[in-house]
Order: sequence, then C-alpha cells, then structure tokens
Amino acid sequence: MIIIPAIDLKDGRCVRLLQGRMDRETVYGEDPVQMARHWESKGAERLHVVDLNGAVSGTPVHRCLIEEIARSVHIPVEAGGGIRNMETIEEYLSSGINWAILGTAALENPSMIEEACLRFPGKIILGIDARGGRVAIQGWNEVVSREAIELAKQFEAVGLSAMVFTDIERDGMERGLNTEMTKAFARASSTPVIASGGVSGIEDIESLKEIEADGVIGVIVGQALYTGRLDLQEAIRIAKS
Repeated sequence: MIIIPAIDLKDGRCVRLLQGRMDRETVYGEDPVQMARHWESKGAERLHVVDLNGAVSGTPVHRCLIEEIARSVHIPVEAGGGIRNMETIEEYLSSGINWAILGTAALENPSMIEEACLRFPGKIILGIDARGGRVAIQGWNEVVSREAIELAKQFEAVGLSAMVFTDIERDGMERGLNTEMTKAFARASSTPVIASGGVSGIEDIESLKEIEADGVIGVIVGQALYTGRLDLQEAIRIAKS
C-alpha cells in the first residue's frame, strides 16, 4: 500500500478544506511547488494534486502550477479538478502528469471515461466522492441520487488505473477514515481503490492494511500530515510492512 500526500490548490496556495467547503479553508503554504519537494524529501513516492478552483469552475485554473509541480519532483503525480474533456486530459498527460483524475465527467459524459481509458491506458483514475453513500459532483457542491458503489460497478470494465474513493463528510476533519465504507466500496469492484478522507493518525493506516487484500492499494493523506498528527515516514513504514 502506498501513502500519497495531498496538495490541494486554491487561489495559487496550498490549502486544506473542511468537508470540501470552499469557505472553510486553512492555508498551509504559499508555495505549492516547495510543498511538493518537501513531501518528496520525506519519502513520498507519489503526489495527489487537486485544482480546487478548477473543480468548481469546470475548467482547469492551476494547470501551469500543476505542471510546474510535476517538473519539480522526481516522483509521479496524479492530478484532478476541472478535467472535463479529452483535450485537457491530453494536455495534462503530455506535460508530465502521470495520471488524470476524472470525477464529474463520469456522470456528465460517461462515454468520455471509456474513450480516455482506450486512448491513455493505465493513465486514467476515476474519483468518486460520496456524501452519505451518494455521489457528489461539481467540486462536491452537488449531491446526486446515484450511489457511489453503483457508479464504481458501471466503470469496472473500462480499464481504469484506479478509483479514488473519498468520504466527504470526513475529509479534512481528522475524525478517522471510514474503513467499513471503504472496504465495501473496494469489494464491490475489481478496480484498485485509493482511500481518501478523514485520516487522523497511524491507526488509520494500520486499519487500511487489514483491508489491503480487498483491493485498497493506497491512501491519500492531507490534513493529518499538515497538522503533524501523522508522520509521513512512519506511515510509509507501516504501509510497507
């Protein structure tokens, strides 16, 4: 299992949001590129970068900054937020981004997910964000009737690299990962799952190790790393044990 530090971009800065709310931010750095280098120096093997402004507006806002982050480190980068068409996917992947994360597009244009997986095999990640088990889109501002597990099953056979499953209600709250929901989500599909939302300490990493066999290949960690409640090097050690 791999530990993936999160770098969330809002207005050019590195921030964390509480439950995905754009009006509840904490700024953790004015220089996201330096933050990326910091996590790499601590042993990170991969970075998760999200354009929060882009997720809300529906088009990338921080593309140049994300590309600069990818150029500044020697580890792979997965990026999302506002990726809604093939042109944007191609631009990201051709500029050094290793994986493009699609979310809202899965509901608005599901055929594009299939086309992207065919054109860029092994490079497409589906982000499924859930509130109360139901899918949230448009930067988490809209919750639809579709169940997260149902959506995961729909795209099981298209050739995704992985799915990121986020429990919005726990994201940024440091209340602990929703391990049971993550386990049910992972068991519902054969696609590898990256857990996200609410990691509060080393206990969450240990609990995820117990469901690694169910298909959980990694976990995205944000708030707990920035507040110091989780030590990245210790988390990596546990994840690899």
